[in-house]
Amino acid sequence: MSPQLLVFGDSLCFHGPEGPCAADDPRLWPNVAANALSGQADLVAGIGWTARDLWWSLTGDPRVWADLRRVDAVVLAVGHMDTLPSPLPTYLRQGLRYLRPDGVRRVVRGAYLAAQPRLSVVMRGRPRVLPARLSVSYLDQSVEALRALRPELPVFGMMPSVHRAEAYGRVHTGRAEAAAAIASWAARREVPLLDTPGVVGEHVLSGAGNPDGMHWGWAGHEAVGTAMAKLVAPHLGSGNVG
Repeated sequence: MSPQLLVFGDSLCFHGPEGPCAADDPRLWPNVAANALSGQADLVAGIGWTARDLWWSLTGDPRVWADLRRVDAVVLAVGHMDTLPSPLPTYLRQGLRYLRPDGVRRVVRGAYLAAQPRLSVVMRGRPRVLPARLSVSYLDQSVEALRALRPELPVFGMMPSVHRAEAYGRVHTGRAEAAAAIASWAARREVPLLDTPGVVGEHVLSGAGNPDGMHWGWAGHEAVGTAMAKLVAPHLGSGNVG
């Protein structure tokens, strides 16, 4: 029987070199990983998703509840966006989409996007989208819930990726703290982690990925998918990657 992966993620799961793609695009890394395992992947993701969005999806989406009854492994591919600078607190930044009338929303959003790179530099990457302690807290709650529902279900995570995005002034001062906190948590919880920067860091920082300096090209997706399949395979019983 072919294994089924359930992947919770952010836009790194579904953005290619030219922008967002449909979740079933075979070039996306979750599908690359599933194909290498002779299985299939279900993707639950959104733009800018953090570990908090993972928790909200896990506890509030009935489609996820149905998926959890039949999947063979879960990948928590979040934590990357948590580390980004957020000059406006998250609730204000995300609230810009609700401004009315439309003209006001466009002007305010445009002004914020223009200021964000400079503010990220001036404020040295603070505040962050989600503090490291909260990222770990939401990851931990999610793993606890998954293991309560299905103790035998393998759960995997990812180390935060890197970026060279002009939209954030190329600032990424929050990554080191988050990476250390997630690595420590994963060791305690026995959650295998993919070394994302080790797999795709050069691809991103060399400019070979998406022109936005954050998302990955197809070579990056291929590398991450292949590496994730190798991480997951031994926990599925066969240990074989096709």
